[in-house]
Amino acid sequence: MKFLLSFCFLLIFICKVNAQLVNIESKRMQKDSVRFALKSDLLFNYTDNNGAYILQIGSNITTQLKSRDLKKILFFIGNYNLIRSKDEDFQNSYFFHLRYNHKITDFLRLEGFIQNQNNTLLTISNRNLAGVGVRLKLISQDHAKVYFGNAYMYEIEKLVDSEDRFYNHRNSSYLSATYSFPKTRLDFTGTVYFQPLYRYIANHRVLSQLKAEMPLTGHLSISALYNYSYSSFSTTTESDRSSNLKLGLTFSL
Repeated sequence: MKFLLSFCFLLIFICKVNAQLVNIESKRMQKDSVRFALKSDLLFNYTDNNGAYILQIGSNITTQLKSRDLKKILFFIGNYNLIRSKDEDFQNSYFFHLRYNHKITDFLRLEGFIQNQNNTLLTISNRNLAGVGVRLKLISQDHAKVYFGNAYMYEIEKLVDSEDRFYNHRNSSYLSATYSFPKTRLDFTGTVYFQPLYRYIANHRVLSQLKAEMPLTGHLSISALYNYSYSSFSTTTESDRSSNLKLGLTFSL
């Protein structure tokens, strides 16, 4: 256990570039009978060697509130990440997502959401969107769950260089699978998203993600998260590729 904790603190934050497409499935809190839940983590690091400095800030919060009948869920995600040196920013991004989930049956749920995100290092520097859709529970067992979702999204995107704005109608589909190992309490979640424009399918976004999380205590977990995303825009705009690896500790209530 001591070695595991030391390893966690050593590798608490390893990151390349945050993707503009964010996997909401990895953030959901599968607590069927708990009305309020919260997870949060914060990282601050400053290093200065003869005037050459690196400033690193990382913060995340995820919270969930359920109605008394447990059929309505309000879900919020927010994060901010900054890695800055004297000469340039290696990362500067934020993300906010608010989602409402209404259980119709054990199989069917309706969802509505709004989202704002910004990343100054990508081709599309800012994105605002709103959407509505369905979420289907395909498999529900003690240790395994599989979900499929489909939604309509209206989004406004801004190019980082030209300040041009695009107003898009986009489809969003995902398949998500979770498996829990009862002895170790290790949870694995894998998700694939596909988000094309309705009028031009060649303009699309794809996200593939793997997440593993294992509790150390009642409120502290070790987690590993890997993202790979690809955004194809058009023949006149350069596509975005982004990968992200995080290892660290998560505090939860």
